[in-house]
Amino acid sequence: MPQLRLDFPGRPPQTRATLMKHFRVLFIFAAGAFFATACAAQQSGLLDGILALVNNSVITDLQVEDQIITQLPALRITCGTDTNKFIAEVNKLRENELESMEHVKLILDDFTKGEYTTNWVDDAVKAACDQDLKARFSGRRETLIKYLHQLGMTYEDYLKQKREMVIVENMLNYHTGTSKIIISPSAIEKYYHDHADDYKLEDQVKLRMIQVPQSPGSPPGAGRELAGDILRKIDSGVPFAEMAVVNSSAPQRTSGGDWGWVDRKGLRKELADVAFSLKAGQHSSVVEVPGDGKDPPSCYLLMVEDVRAAHVRPLSEVESDIEKTLQAQRGQVLEDQWMKRLEAKARIFIY
Repeated sequence: MPQLRLDFPGRPPQTRATLMKHFRVLFIFAAGAFFATACAAQQSGLLDGILALVNNSVITDLQVEDQIITQLPALRITCGTDTNKFIAEVNKLRENELESMEHVKLILDDFTKGEYTTNWVDDAVKAACDQDLKARFSGRRETLIKYLHQLGMTYEDYLKQKREMVIVENMLNYHTGTSKIIISPSAIEKYYHDHADDYKLEDQVKLRMIQVPQSPGSPPGAGRELAGDILRKIDSGVPFAEMAVVNSSAPQRTSGGDWGWVDRKGLRKELADVAFSLKAGQHSSVVEVPGDGKDPPSCYLLMVEDVRAAHVRPLSEVESDIEKTLQAQRGQVLEDQWMKRLEAKARIFIY
């Protein structure tokens, strides 16, 4: 039996205390239940990778890695050459994802064991899948299937994931729904004045981006050649977003390479210089960015959907956002209280 561990492989010892804060209810539960789950995990080859057991449900190191892996390319771009910052940010991602997965399992268990209605679930899952297909894959099922294949997922895996997502979202709304939280106009105005600097905006572009890495094992120039093929398809009329979903290696691929509104500080200089030279509706040629010691060189294609000059956003423009922020803060308090109640009656074991 592997030894009890409270860290991830490669995590500096000083971060173990941070991980401990995320788990407020830790106790070894009934031996029979634990060993039954552990033996089942061992038979399936998962035991060495177990990070936690939540009400007999297993969370593995591989599951955590699968959830954060797509975020790493963008994180590398943001951190640049600061290796210590990159490592610290990766550790935060791992800790936050483990806590999030713990909460998801607690919520799903509560839904299964609680007295909640279930006749709405199938219709809600179908609606979520239809919306996802339209928004992310231009309504093309074959594009979705190709994307799932690249992730090593089946359509059944996708449906299960969507079902869990729908249940969790509805359970959160039921217990912490922000629509039930009333924020006064005076509270909104006070927040606006207290956070005035937050509404000062630099020049921005609404950006989509495709990243094509030059893999170490590939022939020299393979990344640029692939990026060139993608560019020719875009020039021939294929939507930029569709090409991003299929070809980009960055996490934004799932939303068609959409980075939203970004300023220069949000991009590496090589990419910022190109992005802010484009006009609304224009896309770049292939942009080659050298490796930085951690990553191989990559080729990028950028598309600017809109541009926005520096300005201070007026209260009328941000009032709705502030209301949502204050509602979310209150909703987070309610969620934390709910999680404490679920944890208090749960069996959680950090392995």
